Amino acid sequence: MDWSERMNAAIDYIEENLADEIDFGEAARKAACSPFHFQRMFFAVNGLTPAEYARRRRLTLAATELTSGNSRVIDIAMKYGYDSPDSFARAFRNLHGVTPQAAREPGVTLTAYPRISFHIELKGGNDVDYKILERPAFQVAIKARQFTNLNGQNFKDVPVFWREFINSPEHPQMLSITDKKPGVVTGGEMLGVCYGEADSGDFYYGIAVELPQGVSPGPFEKMEIPATTWAVFDCTLANIKDAFKQIFLDWYTSTGYEHPGTPDLEVYLPGCSADDMKVQIWAPVIKKK
Repeated sequence: MDWSERMNAAIDYIEENLADEIDFGEAARKAACSPFHFQRMFFAVNGLTPAEYARRRRLTLAATELTSGNSRVIDIAMKYGYDSPDSFARAFRNLHGVTPQAAREPGVTLTAYPRISFHIELKGGNDVDYKILERPAFQVAIKARQFTNLNGQNFKDVPVFWREFINSPEHPQMLSITDKKPGVVTGGEMLGVCYGEADSGDFYYGIAVELPQGVSPGPFEKMEIPATTWAVFDCTLANIKDAFKQIFLDWYTSTGYEHPGTPDLEVYLPGCSADDMKVQIWAPVIKKK
């Protein structure tokens, strides 16, 4: 069974249980991958988490029942997992722009979110160069914030986080921890660390440096990056967004690897100008079982 067939098996499971409780761990098992990897792949392809997809599909079906039958609003709300008419009405309005009661009026415009399906598109000519590295555990000094990847908001907010940091006194403070020397493990002057992504689409992103052995992190948090097998991809700061998409849309789907749920790294190499910043994406990998 290829990647698209496995992901479609997960969609079948979600669709069959829209009126029941959905176990996204079971959906991941249908896709023959870890729950974390399933979340990442699903979002990379659709721009939605599996939970958000299920929510939109439930509200689409709820709208159909409201406009084509006589069931009470409370019964439809309970059927699709809402414990009160108020919570159902808020979610319904957010998607459709009207209340459930108004949806029954003639001529009202509603939003339908259709069932998705996965397929492999053979593009050709777009080779993805990478290398596989085994690296020991190491520690970083890090300043992190929580972000969301819903609607691509992370691609707007993370660069703002970097600009604020670089223009603050914390930037030279962090560089002084390493005396501006590249990290022993990564070779990077600075790091971006992405971790803790949840089904909600929220995750943590931190600006960091490798912490030399025996050196204090100063005013920053200390975090351990576990011993990991990494797939390393070269890119530039200008095309890092496209590089991440290609890794998750093309590379993971065409190789025998999946994401284990440990942190991703952006490794910012020394000696580069801001206009032509060379970056490496370090994606953790494990062999699919």
